[in-house]
Amino acid sequence: MRLAGHTLGTPDHTVPQALRLFRAAGLDAAEVIYQDDYKSGLPQRDRRAALDALKAADDEGLPIIGLTPYTTSINSLDEREWRSGVDEFRGAIETAHLLGADRVRVYAGSWHPGDADHAARWAKLRDALQTLAPEAAQAGVRLCVENHFGTMTQTAAETAALVREVAHPAVRVLYDQTNLTFTHDETFEQAFEVQGGLIGHVHVKDLVFTDSSATFRATETARVNASERSVRSRVIGTGILPWREILAALLRHGYDDLLSIEYEYRWHPQDLPSPEEGFRESAAALRTMLADLAEVKAR
Repeated sequence: MRLAGHTLGTPDHTVPQALRLFRAAGLDAAEVIYQDDYKSGLPQRDRRAALDALKAADDEGLPIIGLTPYTTSINSLDEREWRSGVDEFRGAIETAHLLGADRVRVYAGSWHPGDADHAARWAKLRDALQTLAPEAAQAGVRLCVENHFGTMTQTAAETAALVREVAHPAVRVLYDQTNLTFTHDETFEQAFEVQGGLIGHVHVKDLVFTDSSATFRATETARVNASERSVRSRVIGTGILPWREILAALLRHGYDDLLSIEYEYRWHPQDLPSPEEGFRESAAALRTMLADLAEVKAR
């Protein structure tokens, strides 16, 4: 497996600076946020910024393999909002194609406890992905729906159900076991049981609980506010996630692709060492685990 750095972890770096940091940390690729007004991201539909990032990636010998938009309106019941969300994803697909990236993260709309019209919003979400999937396939891009709170696919079961309903090979699961863990949803064994054959991308991060009995809640989608958190972010290998076992399960299910280190320094810098340290230590931990698994397999 190859390792990518995610620019969520480099909020004080430009994209070229983040690529340089990832190369110095021993990483193989980059996943870049696609969002206006974020220093370590690419503004929407800004071709010049994308070309500058492509040149920086070529200079570093470190490809950009994916984009991370924050669009949530693709399940909106307001037709204008829905079309705007679909168009934002079209921009992400076009930019990914320009960069040579082959995956785009998808938030499965917006959904929080107490929201209404689940069936109607789910149908709009499915329609959006069925509209975008052929366009993504033509561009050589897959749309990876994340296991993520604040969306309609918080759980592995929900994510798998959506991907199966869309029924297009360009729409896959973005597996994030850490998200599933702090929301108290599926264990990694349960997650693989329902979505193991559908995984098209993986986010890797780690945490510890401050109160493992606390009910999960989040009023936002992109992050959990400080007042709502019952976890602390950690460098991979220093938290509670059984990453060696998860990596073994990924390999058993035929996933031998990129692992994107989603270092949460943008949201929770107080929890973590500097990006320079954190990415280096996370990469070293993952490479040790992968080497151990390869050694076991070779015996």
